[in-house]
Amino acid sequence: MEHIGKKELFLWIEWSLAALFVSTLFLNSSFLFHRVGENFFHVFLNEVQIGTVGEREAADELLIQARRQIAEASENIVFMEADLRVEGEEVLFGELDEEDLILARMQEVLRDNIHQTMHEAYTLKVNEYMVNLGSIAQVQELLQAAVDKYDTEHLFEVELLRTPDRELSVLTARVTERAGRQATDGTGSVSAGVDEVLQHVDESSWEQGEKDFDDFALGLKNMNFAEEVEIGEVYLPQDQISSLEEAIEDVIKEQETVGEYTVVSGDTLSEISIKVNIPMDKIVSLNSDKLDDENSMIHVGDKLVITVPEPELSVERLEQNYYEEIYDADIIYIENDDWYTNQSVVHQQPSAGFRRIVADVSYLNDKEVSREILKEDVLMEAVPKIVERGTKIPPTYIKPISGGRLSSGFGKRTAPTKGASTYHKGVDWAVPTGTSVYASCGGTVAKAGWGSGYGYVVYIDHEDGRQTRYGHLSKVLVKAGQTVKQGERIALSGSTGVSTGPHLHFEILIGGSQVNPLKYLN
Repeated sequence: MEHIGKKELFLWIEWSLAALFVSTLFLNSSFLFHRVGENFFHVFLNEVQIGTVGEREAADELLIQARRQIAEASENIVFMEADLRVEGEEVLFGELDEEDLILARMQEVLRDNIHQTMHEAYTLKVNEYMVNLGSIAQVQELLQAAVDKYDTEHLFEVELLRTPDRELSVLTARVTERAGRQATDGTGSVSAGVDEVLQHVDESSWEQGEKDFDDFALGLKNMNFAEEVEIGEVYLPQDQISSLEEAIEDVIKEQETVGEYTVVSGDTLSEISIKVNIPMDKIVSLNSDKLDDENSMIHVGDKLVITVPEPELSVERLEQNYYEEIYDADIIYIENDDWYTNQSVVHQQPSAGFRRIVADVSYLNDKEVSREILKEDVLMEAVPKIVERGTKIPPTYIKPISGGRLSSGFGKRTAPTKGASTYHKGVDWAVPTGTSVYASCGGTVAKAGWGSGYGYVVYIDHEDGRQTRYGHLSKVLVKAGQTVKQGERIALSGSTGVSTGPHLHFEILIGGSQVNPLKYLN
């Protein structure tokens, strides 16, 4: 009996402990596992321990859920660090964390590791210019500000349109009249019925007869953007999104844009300066490769660099305006095919007139592009300027020698060679004796031989009335009366006459007087 009692006692104690152990497991959310390999997993996110799960796939699913909930809580795109690491082990029993707790811990770690938030924005593109704004409403405000700069009465508004031919969702913009403008009679009341019919009758009667000045409805007629406007939806960091005020300033203010002006017949630098509204000294500095100073020669067809102030977004508009103005009649030109284009004579001086007009005026920004006169009342007739001008292209002049060092310029000089003038009437190039000398321009040889002080010389008369002279030659290769072409060899350089050494002396004469040859050489 005693032996049996002990055995039963031990059995009772063993079952009691087992029952106590199992109940402890359930009370502490711990579980008994089967030994089948890794069955208990520790979860780390960005090297922060998050908790434990019973399956490796559960950690991946919880991370996806945590990221989705953070993204859904924001209207923007969020970039965050999410380095998930799961370490598994095989255990007999272990305590698992609640999924809600793991999810909350993951979201906390993810929020602490947000790299960048990409905000919804809209990119406005005009030619090569782009600006990013925070909303489509700001885009419309920006475009409206460009319109309102010229529409002070707020008659027009900006309309955004989708472009169906584009693969991506892209908007464009156009300017339209505000609703109700065309339906009013000019006083704000809506025309209808008999009044509207009478209005059309009046308009048709205007078309049949000539309108009086009071019959025109003056003001802004239509507007639109001169360039294509594209608007696209994007997501950007906050520092790449401009404020509305900055964008309006950038788009509306005038920028210096490089342009080009082609010289036409009759142009001078001073006249071009007035035409393009740029000071002469600035034109010279912009064209330093072509112009030395404000007295530099320009030729028909020359292209000059100019700067034109233009905003990033240009606005075209048509206005109907009334003017009382002093006006000039168009110049009347008489073409003379026997004269060169640099020759002209004024036969009649102009006199300004005075008139009243109504005109349709087209503008690009603040610049008037064209004007169509609808009605004109001339109170005093303008007298036109009458100019006879040549049509032939004048001959050109080239350097008469290859190479050489410019040893003496045109004008006053000190301590010249004995017997030489203190005022140098040409230019000298130092070259070895026997260097070929070429005709600077085609013409007829007027003199070929010895000239006092010049040594051996050649004079050539040219079709434009000018004359070139070549002095201190060692040998003359042409005769008086001979016709030569530009670039034809006419002599060899030397040091004859009053000379300090081998060189070529070269002159250009206009109207019988020497001028600085360097200003006329191409």
